[in-house]
Amino acid sequence: MTEERDSPSTDTTPYRVLARKYRPRNFAEMIGQDAMVRTLSNAIAQGRLAHAFILTGVRGVGKTTTARILARVFNCIGPDGKGGPTVEPCGQCEPCRAIAEDRFVDVMEMDAASRTGVGDIRELIDGVRYAPVQARYKVYIIDEVHMLSTAAFNALLKTLEEPPPHVKFIFATTEIRKVPVTVLSRCQRFDLRRVEAEILAAHFARIAQAEGAKLSEAALALIARAADGSVRDGLSLLDQAIARGEDKKQIDEATVRDMLGLADRSQLFDLFERAMKGDAPGTLSLLAELYKSGADPVVVLQDLLGLTHWLTRVKLVAETVNDPALPETERTRGKALADALAIPVLARAWQMLLKGLGETQTAPSPLQAAEMALIRLIHASTLPTPGDLVKRIEEQGGVAAIPAAPRGGGSSAGANGARGNGSTAAVASGSAMGGQGGASSGMPTHALAVSAEAQPASNPLAIPDPQSFEALVTAVAKMREGMLHGHLLNDVHLVHFEPGRIEIRPGPGAPSNLANRLGTLLTERTGRRWVIAISSEAGQPTLHDQAKAEDQRQRREASAHPLVQAVMKNFPGASIEAVRQLKPEPAPAPAAPDDIAPEDMADDIGEELTIAPEEPVAD
Repeated sequence: MTEERDSPSTDTTPYRVLARKYRPRNFAEMIGQDAMVRTLSNAIAQGRLAHAFILTGVRGVGKTTTARILARVFNCIGPDGKGGPTVEPCGQCEPCRAIAEDRFVDVMEMDAASRTGVGDIRELIDGVRYAPVQARYKVYIIDEVHMLSTAAFNALLKTLEEPPPHVKFIFATTEIRKVPVTVLSRCQRFDLRRVEAEILAAHFARIAQAEGAKLSEAALALIARAADGSVRDGLSLLDQAIARGEDKKQIDEATVRDMLGLADRSQLFDLFERAMKGDAPGTLSLLAELYKSGADPVVVLQDLLGLTHWLTRVKLVAETVNDPALPETERTRGKALADALAIPVLARAWQMLLKGLGETQTAPSPLQAAEMALIRLIHASTLPTPGDLVKRIEEQGGVAAIPAAPRGGGSSAGANGARGNGSTAAVASGSAMGGQGGASSGMPTHALAVSAEAQPASNPLAIPDPQSFEALVTAVAKMREGMLHGHLLNDVHLVHFEPGRIEIRPGPGAPSNLANRLGTLLTERTGRRWVIAISSEAGQPTLHDQAKAEDQRQRREASAHPLVQAVMKNFPGASIEAVRQLKPEPAPAPAAPDDIAPEDMADDIGEELTIAPEEPVAD
């Protein structure tokens, strides 16, 4: 990059920050935007100059700089005053110098963050129809264009679509998604990328040399990483680092770390390593030491997140550790840590640190929040991962995939149930886990058995094995499992029942974990293994539907009895409210028909009827 050649600052010359002093004046001086520069250069060389451009990217990557370069490109007339639009503005003609000094009348730059209203846009549009005063093109640069109001965008649309031939629009924004699609469709869009850390470090080294400052390669690399792809942010940090250093003394990495509030890289490795080893005192004391030396707890967690991600990449892509830009110590320690930690452990550490970072950023005391995040990480380091737990259960025979046996046949579930280990299982269908019946799928009955240890025989809550589905539902009600009892009554169709094995088809209202809950409950209370299988067969009606059908049958039989019909005839409007079965009483001695009392007539039916009159009978 070629810097602007300003004279050394004196008492009468104000100091210009590096971000302004070394702003690119042409495309050749821009760094990290090769794709955009190539496209614009080819378009300009071919004379294909669009009337509107929109530049997007994060802060400090060169959006406004590119807009000003384009203004020079459009209006450069060359040293002899006879040139046309060119990829390489001369920088000597009056338009080039005036645009560089922000005093060119035909290049108007507007900040949409402060001028958002439709009135500002109307004022701009009113000037569009007039020809330029000095230049070839009138150029309107609108920075942060996404801040314009909806009315302002609408007022701009027609002019933006068909502007006069002497007008060019250049928009810049960091929030491209907030710009209406109707505006985007009328512009050529260019996305400016984040500049890579290696390119930034080399750029900063050239500027430091031009400024007469001495910075170590590690210090420059640290500034480049902290810039996060933004040239302007990096130049501001470089300016600060140069001001922090002493005359004729090299600025080292420690000075920059102290300036940025970062933890030393070796100490960061120590912190992560102690946490993953479960060393709580060592981890907390090192964090306190870093905090006293000026490290920000939020930045420490961010660095730990970055380290976790880097170690994961080293674990998956071994070539990552061979990056020549990495220090030897970091390369050696990183390889050792990556070999010692498994991918599930690193993934869990990432999730816990990510959550801890959010808490630290919003907590009243960031240090305390960071300590709690590390304590959780320390505690988790001593726990097995979920994959390890599943593997242990499988090795112990706790999880097994078993097919549902046909009715009446010897089933594999029965074989599993005869293992004698006292474990039980709740079984859920692989195709009907959502609680829906599997009749429509046509798939065979299948199940996944999840084992649970049975309660010892001395369990005071133990119950005998239910011998029927109705007895099972009654036992569940006595256990005060109200919700489960309700689902068994109303949402379960019994397909097959035998002690230790049940096949059911859950209805639409049944929860997805019904089989697991029922199997676990029976396991705990009976002390034997139960398999609850989800079946695709229709099965029997629910117990609620069966009880309702039985009640209707009894009502029909009762209403057909001659005595009931006589009562209904003599009491108009009466109805049968309930039918209850009475226990049979010892038969009395035979009597003549004339000796039968009216109150004993109900015994002939064998039922007790409750007959409700339509309205009270007056005395």
